[in-house]
Amino acid sequence: MHIEFFYNQFSFIVLVCFIIALLIQLFYHWGVFSKVAFFKSKPWQKEGTALEPVSVVICARDAYEYLTELIPALLHQDYPDFEIVIVNDCSDDETEEYLKDLARKEPRIKPVQLKQHLNFFSGKKFPLSMGIKSAKNDLLVLTECNCMPSNDLWLRSVVECYNGKTEIVIGYSPYMQRKGSLNRLMRFDALQQGLLYLSAALKRHPYMGVGSNLSYRKELFYRNKGFISHYTTSVGDDDLFIGQAANKKNTEVLIDADDAIRTTPPRSFRLWMRQKSSRYSTIPKYSARARISLSLFYLSQFVFYAAFVALLCLKPAFSLSFGAVFYIPILIFFFLLRFGTQLFVYHKASRRLGERGLLPGLLVYDLLFALLSPLLRLMGRMNVGVE
Repeated sequence: MHIEFFYNQFSFIVLVCFIIALLIQLFYHWGVFSKVAFFKSKPWQKEGTALEPVSVVICARDAYEYLTELIPALLHQDYPDFEIVIVNDCSDDETEEYLKDLARKEPRIKPVQLKQHLNFFSGKKFPLSMGIKSAKNDLLVLTECNCMPSNDLWLRSVVECYNGKTEIVIGYSPYMQRKGSLNRLMRFDALQQGLLYLSAALKRHPYMGVGSNLSYRKELFYRNKGFISHYTTSVGDDDLFIGQAANKKNTEVLIDADDAIRTTPPRSFRLWMRQKSSRYSTIPKYSARARISLSLFYLSQFVFYAAFVALLCLKPAFSLSFGAVFYIPILIFFFLLRFGTQLFVYHKASRRLGERGLLPGLLVYDLLFALLSPLLRLMGRMNVGVE
């Protein structure tokens, strides 16, 4: 069969970019995200093994309304020996009075009151450091005020991931399900982010965790000198610390739907974008491997859509001897190949992670993030939204 190439080389170059982006995307879905989609849980602790005492550490600033819901849920965790260390970070609401009253009634509550901010530590790194210092147990479990465990076995599930070499357990933290397209967009983002960092950890290349569902040993925190290496950055108490402390031998993951910690979603698109850009601002401090991996995924995602649209508008890069009638169907086939792969893998991963109602809008959400990700990376580099 004779193939005639046009002299217009631009269409052909765009086609090559489209195929390369397609192959990279297929690799991520089958070679990376499938680690989460087809993950099989295994029991780490043998039956009858004594569970290690745990310190749950939480930082709170003007979070009274959240604490009144979270603390009772934590106190009802089915776990034999744990304390809850709550750092009140200069709150102006009723947090201090609530914690003092709670501590008088409940011996497992340990409030830590901070009365002033330190200029050289921004964000929650200083209060979190004080909470870790005040914890009496070596095994730490971290979460945040605006979160809620899925059930009363969450704490037990975290600890059961620890074996002889484990020093870090990385969990999943989706947004709570609410009505509206913004909520579905935010939950899709959490799912996609979860696939990236959980799959990396399963492939023994952990680069981040989320502070709402994270556990590590106090000894590990001090061995790595806490947050000293990035104390000038207001964010990164979770991802930057895990990036420096985690390795292929000391990290495990907790990804079952029943073990998730659900986070209250931001109230507006603007606030969510600020949070996202803050998260993206730490990426330049990741390891070279993590930066390359993330850049390849986001760049190939953007190029795939951009090249596909361009190819539909440009002249065909080549035509067959009996005409170019099959050119557009071939492009659509490759587009559907990528979408079908994503749909299948995300369906499996969504069931594993407990996400519901996202698949009907998958193509729209994925396209939006292909456009939003470059903007967020730019905002992150400019520190837009970083407090």
